[in-house]
Amino acid sequence: MKGLRHWRVDHDIEGVVWLTFDREGDSVNTLSGEAMRELGAVLDTLDVAPPKGLVILSGKASGFIAGADIGEFGAVTDEAGARDIVGRGWNLFNRLAAVRYPTCALVRGFCVGGGTELALACRHIVAVDEPGTRFALPEVLLGIVPGWGGMLRLPARIGAPTALDMMLTGRALDAKRAKAAGLVDEIAPARLMREHARARVLADPVRRPLPVLQRVLLGPLRGMVAKKALEGVAQKASREHYPAPYAIVDIWCEFGGNALAVPAGHPASMAALVAHPTTANLQRVYHLRERLRGYAKSEVGLPPIRHVHVVGAGVMGGDIAAWCALRGFHVTLQDNGLGRIAPAMQRAAKAFARKFRRDRKAQRDALDRLIPDPTGAGVAGADLIIEAIYEDLDAKRALFADIERRAKHDALLATNTSSLRIEDIAQALHVPGRLVGIHFFNPVAKMPLVEVVRGADSFELAVQRAAAFVGALDKLPLPVASAPGFLVNAVLGPYMLEAMKCVDEGMSPEVVDRAALDFGMAMGPIELADTVGLDIAMAAGARLTGGATAPACLQQRVDSGHLGCKSGQGFYVWKDGRPVRTGAATVPAGLAARLVEPLIQVTHRCVEQGVVADADLADAGLIFGAGFAPHTGGPLHYDATSNQQGESSK
Repeated sequence: MKGLRHWRVDHDIEGVVWLTFDREGDSVNTLSGEAMRELGAVLDTLDVAPPKGLVILSGKASGFIAGADIGEFGAVTDEAGARDIVGRGWNLFNRLAAVRYPTCALVRGFCVGGGTELALACRHIVAVDEPGTRFALPEVLLGIVPGWGGMLRLPARIGAPTALDMMLTGRALDAKRAKAAGLVDEIAPARLMREHARARVLADPVRRPLPVLQRVLLGPLRGMVAKKALEGVAQKASREHYPAPYAIVDIWCEFGGNALAVPAGHPASMAALVAHPTTANLQRVYHLRERLRGYAKSEVGLPPIRHVHVVGAGVMGGDIAAWCALRGFHVTLQDNGLGRIAPAMQRAAKAFARKFRRDRKAQRDALDRLIPDPTGAGVAGADLIIEAIYEDLDAKRALFADIERRAKHDALLATNTSSLRIEDIAQALHVPGRLVGIHFFNPVAKMPLVEVVRGADSFELAVQRAAAFVGALDKLPLPVASAPGFLVNAVLGPYMLEAMKCVDEGMSPEVVDRAALDFGMAMGPIELADTVGLDIAMAAGARLTGGATAPACLQQRVDSGHLGCKSGQGFYVWKDGRPVRTGAATVPAGLAARLVEPLIQVTHRCVEQGVVADADLADAGLIFGAGFAPHTGGPLHYDATSNQQGESSK
């Protein structure tokens, strides 16, 4: 066909049409308005001369389709614009689903949002057996809904409970899990993917229907499923702060998955979602995340990192080592004797078993990559050496002086210090520019942010290598300057201090945490202190405040050996890794504002002092590193917006 910029049409001798999506000028396929108009034109042509089958595939090495063009959606400011974009995809994919000839989506790599909705509109889906192949409907994370047919077709294909879980969490399924769920019809090796797709459309087998119970849940018991889903959503997010998950359930249950059918006055309507501030703020969070990911990419060729040596097998060091092994690195883990390393190995084995519960070989391979190394022999061959011992400047200096003598000349040296300055540690080195900070947060497996700390003498190449390594771990690198506490800990300290002052004043820990949770924080400040460890929180607080007196409630618990989660008791009693709650009393008015005020003020100060380059990076760091309420767009964005609203109300 002539006149196509983003699609390529090829016919084979068996009558199958191969429609390749290769968006012009971009490294990733996104469904822009122009690309979708061209797809409609292709369908016009095929209506005239129907093929024996149509296979839709990607011309990008990076993946299938990354979804809608987020820039176009971000430009929407009213209901009319939203209905136009939703209607465009809804009508086009309904048309694709209704064609007379068999269709197949051949998915290799990521298939996200509108990409999954396009695949669902095809009669068959063949997934390529590669680690990067995955399916997701993450619109809820942007404050919107899967309006191009996902709410209609996904439940019909895999059953309502599994489909709602995908749509309400944004959780991705890899090829094997997608096949097990019924989303994918076949998994094909890359070398034979075209043959599998061709055979699929030519044979055009009838899909096995859903089991009877799943069909009942889609019909007579639909309301029961919706009620249970809404109860689960309410436990995690309020409708006030996050309307999109509630809208997904309502649209599926009441309007057959058709967002265009929702009347304007309904809370799930296009008008309500577009007008809600969370929608714009979550899209802001998306762009902040992409900016952080950008720091993991470098235009210059960086020396590869394959072997990581971690010194310190405590909770942080052991979990850093385990995560590195999980992500494919060869890891040696050093501490004083096998007895100190054994608990870390045991935790790693449990983590790998959970991650790869259906793949014993993957479990064994990950564990084989994690080698106990009590003598530190791995230093000599490591490409990256991460120090994760206790927070003592002299001990860290002595360790790095020894490491520098034994390490390769081009090995990257990194410290996981949470409060010491990089240049102070680097004084022990002959070449201080080799040292950077790679500061993980606890728990390592769950926290997406890692601070990449530049010391006064750190080489630019060392900083770039550290950021690229963080990206390879599937984490978000945040560049920060060397300063006490860097960004996240410097900000969290005053926040937790204010919370403990409230406890000293007689408020219960649960009331204080409830105020923060109601505001939208991922975790309350008192529970956070218990999770970090009260001894660690007190020591870090002393360093960051110049030795100021600790709150009485904290001092008393540390003196009693009640150190939080790790000891089984702190501010809370802990059972099975969770705090035991008794039920919070009424939260006093203004308590949440009191808690976040010092956090906001210190964040402003960190920007002013150059700890981070700008306010957007500060917001990103506090959202992804401290769990600051995403619906606000970040502490500084929230502060600016609140001030604007305050001015306009005068």
